[in-house]
Amino acid sequence: MPNGSTIVWVIQDTYEGETFFNTFDFYTGSDPTNGLVTFVDQQTAFNSGLAYVNADNKVIMKGDNTTWLSAGANRSSVRISSQTEYNMGLFILDLDMAPWGCGVWPAFWTVGSGEWPLTGEIDIIEGVHDNEHNQVTWHTAPGCNLTQSTNITGMIVQTNGTDNLQCNAFINDNAGCGVLEWSRASYGPIFDQNQGGVFAMNWDENGIAVWSFYRAAIPQDIVQGEPNPSNWGTPVAALSTQSCNITQYFANHSIVFDITFCGDWAGNSYATSGCPGTCENRLMDPTNFVNASWIIRSLKVYKQALVPVVTSSATRTHPILEMTGWIFSIVVFIHAMLVSL
Repeated sequence: MPNGSTIVWVIQDTYEGETFFNTFDFYTGSDPTNGLVTFVDQQTAFNSGLAYVNADNKVIMKGDNTTWLSAGANRSSVRISSQTEYNMGLFILDLDMAPWGCGVWPAFWTVGSGEWPLTGEIDIIEGVHDNEHNQVTWHTAPGCNLTQSTNITGMIVQTNGTDNLQCNAFINDNAGCGVLEWSRASYGPIFDQNQGGVFAMNWDENGIAVWSFYRAAIPQDIVQGEPNPSNWGTPVAALSTQSCNITQYFANHSIVFDITFCGDWAGNSYATSGCPGTCENRLMDPTNFVNASWIIRSLKVYKQALVPVVTSSATRTHPILEMTGWIFSIVVFIHAMLVSL
């Protein structure tokens, strides 16, 4: 950091309300996670009520919960990706509801362009069925690892009783390196009963960290639009530069929301989930998916800006020079803020 400057987070992009869908593209390809889902295009999503903005200016995206399906048929749903790609930033999602339910597998994540997973994937919200604990996961090329001693509140996901520290997507059936949140209100029915909350990801030169806050505990700096992660306490999950070269493994990320059904995680874990029957049979009845919805208040992306700091000096300067320096600092600050907008 240059001498005499401090870093603040200033708004870069705001995704909310009527303009939300203007800057996202709807994905219509096959599900790479082998879900029993058909991702529909934008017009189909709007026409069928799978994507819209409600009277309260909240963004709704959901899986089809009205159509009865024959055995083996896919259920329609939505997957969108931001048109803007990001390299570092502070991502703050405020939502009233995240999808859940037996056979349901939602995610809010970022992923790099180009050949997957060479530019990385960050799963900020992800879970299946009626789980109560959100899972944060990184998927990368070989060589990026979690640092076991990092101070986090979550629990590192294990494979065969051993902490899964390797984020390498080519091993352990693409488990990546994950951290399970401690709070039962971080995913599923309890999260929604408490009117949702905020998830925040700070991706900068020091690493990638994730926090979550239920509605009543959202920090005031976030509410006021002046976020300061240093005030938020220990993160839920963090990937440090100690064991992963962040700039090497993460680049050019789009923001993604999706809801899939069954597939590699929700399908393979269904038999041990406590859910009834089979995932394929569950999929047929639309009333099973009344909770498979995103309800989003806003998604804001902030970027770092340098702001000059005026420090006192032991040597007294001429009052006119002092006034000139003060005015110059104010002009530089205003310029920095305007450039960031």
